[in-house]
Amino acid sequence: MRWYHGTFTLDGRWVRIPTAKGTSPLWVRLARDVPYPVEQVRSVTLLCEGGRLFLDVTAEVPVAVYPPGEQPDPARVGGVDLGIIHPYAVAGPDGEGLLVSGRAIRAEHRMHLADTKARRRAVARRAPKRGEKGSRRWRQYRRRARLVEGRHRRRVRQAQHEAARSVVSWAVGQRVGVLHVGDPRGVLDLPVGRRHNLRLRQWQIGRLLQVLTDKATLAGITVRLVDERGTSSTCPACRMRVSKPRGRTLSCPHCAFSGHRDLVAAASIATRVPGGGSTTPAAVVLPEVVTHRRAGRHLPGAGRSRRDPRRPAWAARGSVGPRRPAPPPGGESLAQQARIHNTHRKPGER
Repeated sequence: MRWYHGTFTLDGRWVRIPTAKGTSPLWVRLARDVPYPVEQVRSVTLLCEGGRLFLDVTAEVPVAVYPPGEQPDPARVGGVDLGIIHPYAVAGPDGEGLLVSGRAIRAEHRMHLADTKARRRAVARRAPKRGEKGSRRWRQYRRRARLVEGRHRRRVRQAQHEAARSVVSWAVGQRVGVLHVGDPRGVLDLPVGRRHNLRLRQWQIGRLLQVLTDKATLAGITVRLVDERGTSSTCPACRMRVSKPRGRTLSCPHCAFSGHRDLVAAASIATRVPGGGSTTPAAVVLPEVVTHRRAGRHLPGAGRSRRDPRRPAWAARGSVGPRRPAPPPGGESLAQQARIHNTHRKPGER
């Protein structure tokens, strides 16, 4: 349910929400302070996820104001290519580029799918049949599954916001006023295999576009959708089509050009105009200096310890753990002692 401005009262961490006519209002205590002034709060929404209640607060944030000479220039256009390996690949007008890696997001999807399958296999024998109520243990499992699913969605959503914020911050630093984003929604209708269909479903193109548009609008940057057909398979030097490019590198057999496929696509997208079709009218400015960013550093497996905390302790033995300091210089090697010990071991000894 949603309540709009004027129907609720916000006092610090307490929110007064009206209920049915003739009944007392509902007081809700927030876990933390609202990071916006009270006059900017426009609505509150009561959500239920995983058997728990959440209060979603929506506020109206003004567009950013820049000092003179530092605001985004509408004459400076950047291209954005959306992808699965890299959620955002950006090419600027001055030979600058940005690659946002989605490795942590893909790992989160993969580990969540494996964890869900393992849980289902473990309780498959105890699952109630159709028409049965189910035991208390089964209901606890279902509640735990809902909590894990909600946590997975929040993790991916946070990583998507981090990726979009990296793009907008980079564009503000480059004074880019217009972002041409390639519209890839046409690939959703193509009949591909079962595994690739799963990747496309987990891609969440609409959310990536919406998050980037919202953050760019607040920064004073205009976002326009253009046709992206052929951008990652067309050589920017000789304009010849490269049939079936493989990997992340685009190698042209006609002119021996080689470059990153996503950055080449972003540079070609920057030259296209909305409604102009799949033509590239202007010269393509390829990125020469590339900045790399990774979205989802809060996700498990993205930090120094690459072990997923969801794995049990017995399964995590032998996996890559946190980095340990090197032995002091001049010390004796333990590996040499182990080899000597194994050499002089008698038969039957351990």
